[in-house]
Amino acid sequence: MPQTRLIIADDESLIRMNLRETLVGLGYLVVGEAGDGLSAINLARELRPDLVIMDIKMPRLDGIQAAKVLTEEKIAPVLLLTAYSDRELVERAREAGVIGYIVKPFRDADLMPAIEVAIARFQEFLQLEKQVDNLEDALETRKLVERAKGVLIDTQGLKEAEAFRKIQQLSMNTRKPMKEIAQAILLAHQIEQ
Repeated sequence: MPQTRLIIADDESLIRMNLRETLVGLGYLVVGEAGDGLSAINLARELRPDLVIMDIKMPRLDGIQAAKVLTEEKIAPVLLLTAYSDRELVERAREAGVIGYIVKPFRDADLMPAIEVAIARFQEFLQLEKQVDNLEDALETRKLVERAKGVLIDTQGLKEAEAFRKIQQLSMNTRKPMKEIAQAILLAHQIEQ
């Protein structure tokens, strides 16, 4: 099983060094380190880690703003590891799509479960998003096929089942998806009018 690849982002090099040592000791592979939020984003875009662990208070771009970018771009989940726990920061982190939030000081034993759960939740999120995309595409295809059937019924006097079979047959004969066949029928009908 491949090692989990992590990026650490904290503006204090001593904290990064200690965290790296802890993570390596837990069996993780630290593939990059950054001292500010903007560098963390660029590094994550380049390296595509399994998880980014970052502090909130950093120069150029804070950890929450960086987490929002990484989440929106679906690059990697973000686990915030910070000394700050006030409600406003927690709310901002939640809205930014942060998957985990650990308050310093923490025990080494707290890290592994937080990392593993964060990665699992992010994978579930990506799977759900893929399912939604597939369902949206299926619904769009169904709508187009229904409209194309209507055109065939009106212009060729076919029954609904015959119109569907015609679209299905064209799809098989041309090795094109039914969605494309339906779009072609609708386009041809528009041109004829």
